[in-house]
Amino acid sequence: MNRCARSTSSLIFLAVLALAATDCRADAGIPNDAPSGLKRLIGEYTAVKAADYGPSETRLSIGEADGKLFADGFGLHLAPLRQMTATRFAVDDGKNDGQPMRLEFELDSRRQPVAVRVGSTRLPHRDIGLEIVETIRAGVNPDPARLRRTALAAKPPVEAAPARIFDLVDLATVDPKIKFDIRYAGSDNLIGLPLYERPAAFLQRPAAEAIGRVEHALASKGYGLLVYDGYRPWFVTKMFWDATPATAHVFVADPSQGSRHNRGCAVDLTLYDLRSGEAVEMTGRYDEMSRRSYVDYPGGTSRQRWLRELLQREMQAQGFAPYAEEWWHFDYKDWSQYAIGTATFSELGSTP
Repeated sequence: MNRCARSTSSLIFLAVLALAATDCRADAGIPNDAPSGLKRLIGEYTAVKAADYGPSETRLSIGEADGKLFADGFGLHLAPLRQMTATRFAVDDGKNDGQPMRLEFELDSRRQPVAVRVGSTRLPHRDIGLEIVETIRAGVNPDPARLRRTALAAKPPVEAAPARIFDLVDLATVDPKIKFDIRYAGSDNLIGLPLYERPAAFLQRPAAEAIGRVEHALASKGYGLLVYDGYRPWFVTKMFWDATPATAHVFVADPSQGSRHNRGCAVDLTLYDLRSGEAVEMTGRYDEMSRRSYVDYPGGTSRQRWLRELLQREMQAQGFAPYAEEWWHFDYKDWSQYAIGTATFSELGSTP
């Protein structure tokens, strides 16, 4: 679709999105959650298998802004939807000689979406991120003990002498309000295998101190940080690579290059509500390998995007840069000054 040829309703809708983004930067109030009847319809619809997922012509994303749904993809660009019934909508884009394109959602017995019909095309509702994880896990090497021995015996790439020495700090010592959900210490992760000896998160001291400042700034807004991962020993990156099938290597770091996690300057995290103690809803799950993880993914709800931008803004204010394909991943500004780390969590101890 030619983005310059938009209808008046589309332009108004885009103006609402822009105004919402401006309000977020000005620390305006958080948007209300999407109405439940609409929220259940939000998501990704495509007839293409997860491994081939991507082109906009094969998919349709349904999102929410200002209490109304919009459609993106399948020839549409952030097109506002006019609700006709609980499951039927019309695209207000001024095309088709005054006959708007119709969308009709199919629901199961639990009132959850099964598919959407766009004209004569039926697009099934798909949890693309889950499908990709299942594909990766199906090809994972099932012998973690051997993987670990092999990775520990391997050597990281040789680099020039680093400008700074390692000075890792346990994030549990930075601020008592910081919470943790260290997925790589258990099996609830991308490859379904435990990788760390114990649940902990470390960062280089300047980065850890910056996280403390982020936590302090967020507390005044009613939120805290929930940390998923920090420093990652190089041998774990090697385990990831060796455990996953070659077809899934696009989703894991190449050990021959090392990673910013290996240098103690990358952190994976989200927000949690200080009142409830629960993690907030973002546009996608942590470690989800789908478009929903992109920092500029336009789908989801207004509330989810507002929270995603709040996290990005506060992290950037303290020297962290967001990673374009993962809303939860942030790199500290001095990462290139540190070497690739090899120390295991057992070697680091509880309070390095």
